[in-house]
Amino acid sequence: MEDWDVVVVGGGPAGASAALAARRAGASVLVLDRADFPRDKVCGDGIAPEALDVLAVLGADPARLVAGYPAVPRLSLRAPRGAVVERDTHRPSHVVPREVLDARVLEAALSAGAEFRRHRVRTLAVGDGGVVVDDAVRAGVLVGADGAESVVRRALGLPRTPDDRIAVAIRGYAPEPPLRPGTQVLVTTEQRWPAYAWSFPLGDGRANVGYGELVSGGATRQELVAGLQRLLPGVEPDRLRAHRLPLSTGRTRQPDGRVLLAGDAASLINPLTGEGIFYAVLSGALAGTAATAGAAAGAVYRRALRRRLGAHLRATSAASQLSRWPRLMDAAVRGAAADQRVFDDVVALGLADGRLSARTLAAAVGNLR
Repeated sequence: MEDWDVVVVGGGPAGASAALAARRAGASVLVLDRADFPRDKVCGDGIAPEALDVLAVLGADPARLVAGYPAVPRLSLRAPRGAVVERDTHRPSHVVPREVLDARVLEAALSAGAEFRRHRVRTLAVGDGGVVVDDAVRAGVLVGADGAESVVRRALGLPRTPDDRIAVAIRGYAPEPPLRPGTQVLVTTEQRWPAYAWSFPLGDGRANVGYGELVSGGATRQELVAGLQRLLPGVEPDRLRAHRLPLSTGRTRQPDGRVLLAGDAASLINPLTGEGIFYAVLSGALAGTAATAGAAAGAVYRRALRRRLGAHLRATSAASQLSRWPRLMDAAVRGAAADQRVFDDVVALGLADGRLSARTLAAAVGNLR
């Protein structure tokens, strides 16, 4: 039987970040994934600068990760009742297809000394000395970064995310809408709220376009396509694919022991925006670092998550509840249109690790109509 210090299940941004962090700590690392890379991953493809900051600390070159995809400095948001804000963000984002980004982050992990193997994980056995994967590989610590339908999470016996905390989205690629070239666009509506459509430009004349809403609303593929067409009229995407997003509840789901969960497998998706790449790379980095603690890894990682993301996750949970009132959403957008600082606070809350600031709350209350 092979022995590794750390085995990572899933080679996407969460898993590759965990591998990078574990290698920086001197661990031997094996990454397992059921697919070879590059491979497509259904996503909005937007990468906040804070995600690149985390990867840079791990030793990955941000310029290499986004090469060929220009910065997108501007964001437009339309609230459910029609209020609109369009401003430059504090720092620009990038839009890189996951087929490209994931392969590049994994390449950085392999260059750092991790090993990759295509393998579909079926069974885990947790013992005092480690975690045995499919009776073939033993890990001192195993990191489950295997997505929304995580095999590792199920093996731990953790409950599934309830339907009212799961979103479903449909995504494709289309010619960039001409109305706001070079701008990330988010469009919401009162119809089937909470729901929104997006258009994120790739910089080559195309855009990643999509539409999502909560599973509990009874979404079907037909309704998702209709929502996309309703909010982005005239856009005709190809390669339409759907995916599920287990939204954060504001509480970590990490037990003690030698098995850690990162990214979507840990239900780390922003409940306001559906953003998950920042959470993926940050939780992966924290998991990879904690993996060197052996049997204490679960507790070490849980504390790191709470210290780094606890206040933010509570803020997004509260904000997502407040956002159920479209009138309040419109008021917040009007506040962001009037004050760059409020706009920056809203962006940080939705795309990185911002807080629900007193300034933003005051702006929302002051703009109620």
